[in-house]
Amino acid sequence: MHKASRQDQSRVAGFLANPRKALWQLSLPILGGMIIHTFYSVVDMIFVGWVGPDAVTALAFNMPLVFMAFGITMGLSTGVTAVMAQAIGARDKARADNTAEHAVVLGLAISMPMVTIGLLWGQQLLAVLGAVGNVNALAWSYFQVICWGMVFSILSAFFRGILAGEGDTMRPMMIMGGGMILNIILDPVFIFGLGLGVRGAAFATVVSQVIVCLVFVYLIFLRRITFVRFRLRYFRFRTAILMGIFRIGLPASLSFVFMSLGLAAYNKILSDYSQYAVAAYQIANRIEMIYFMPIIAIASGLVTLAGMFFGAGEFGKLREIIYYTIGRCIMIGLAAIVLIYPLAPIIMQIFKPNEEILAYGTTYLRIIVIIFPLAPIGMISGRVMQAMGKGLPFMVLSFLRVMAIGAPLAALFTYGLHKPVEWVWFAMISGGLVSMVVGVLWLRSALRRAERLPHVEVPAETPAPVVEVAG
Repeated sequence: MHKASRQDQSRVAGFLANPRKALWQLSLPILGGMIIHTFYSVVDMIFVGWVGPDAVTALAFNMPLVFMAFGITMGLSTGVTAVMAQAIGARDKARADNTAEHAVVLGLAISMPMVTIGLLWGQQLLAVLGAVGNVNALAWSYFQVICWGMVFSILSAFFRGILAGEGDTMRPMMIMGGGMILNIILDPVFIFGLGLGVRGAAFATVVSQVIVCLVFVYLIFLRRITFVRFRLRYFRFRTAILMGIFRIGLPASLSFVFMSLGLAAYNKILSDYSQYAVAAYQIANRIEMIYFMPIIAIASGLVTLAGMFFGAGEFGKLREIIYYTIGRCIMIGLAAIVLIYPLAPIIMQIFKPNEEILAYGTTYLRIIVIIFPLAPIGMISGRVMQAMGKGLPFMVLSFLRVMAIGAPLAALFTYGLHKPVEWVWFAMISGGLVSMVVGVLWLRSALRRAERLPHVEVPAETPAPVVEVAG
């Protein structure tokens, strides 16, 4: 028996012996990386908020466009990771090398049209989303700079996917974390020191993205730290590799697309109340992410455990860890309600909002916390099914939550029934509740079917990393 096989069996045995301890062992490192990302996201919004209400509103209108590009990239990067890992596991180094080469070519291929579309029609897209007047000008000044940096951020995502496919997740996390810390340091320099305002925030982001990309290039192409080797001059296109990347990565990309389209729809609806309602919504989303950090980390750790227990046919342990995870997430949600509801106006004040943004944001936070104890249940249901090799449910649940229920209901309340903005927040809650119920029933059915089938030890499909967006 190979040493690696013995280590894997020992690891599974340890997880089976104490699933609850294993969940935290897997979740806490993920939480560490998320803290850096969320801290950057919050601090970036705080700095822009100090420029003025129009500046933070302009940044808010950029979020759906930036998130869509990010989501498409991350989904396909996940496909690269999976195909790379499969090739390495099969000891097919030539296929692993060719997959890495496809990743670089694919990164360049998708970045060019994204940059072109952004530069040619970005300002018009921002107008469609509801950004008008001075806010549109400020939003375009930010997005225009971000577009020039997309090539570097997209390539970095694919480089990270290559390293992850080799099993190296720590080094990419350190590089990306370092880039976010650099971004936080550069923000006040460009925004206030050079007097560039919201455009300065974009320059800080692009400079950090360029440096992160160059670090990846140095390590992969000059230091050659990777197992794979690049011979791009001899690159040969292979349909099977590209289809493998798309088969795994496309559902994840579509989930991100649905979420970004939902953000765009909510922004447009809210802009018809006030552009400052959009700003309040995006600020409050940053605050929500602080609550969602441990939830997403725990759900991500659960994927590994659920996949191992499912593969080993240990359905009793699988159910035990699902129930335990849901219970702990409900407790975190209840604690968040106790903290956020009374402190909502104080937390919003950190971003130096005007009175209108403060009122919208405070009301949103005090309403949306209603779903905090229940929201993780739908997320966990989708993630467990991913671990069981079912990629479709998570995508469907994302579509249901935002595009099928939340956004249409918000539009009905706004344009059909002429309700106040609070009803938009209730529409978001409704989408989350429906998604949760469907997810639980779907998971229950999937578990019952799996338990009735004869057990065959096969690896579950590699799950996609997911970034949840509240609402």
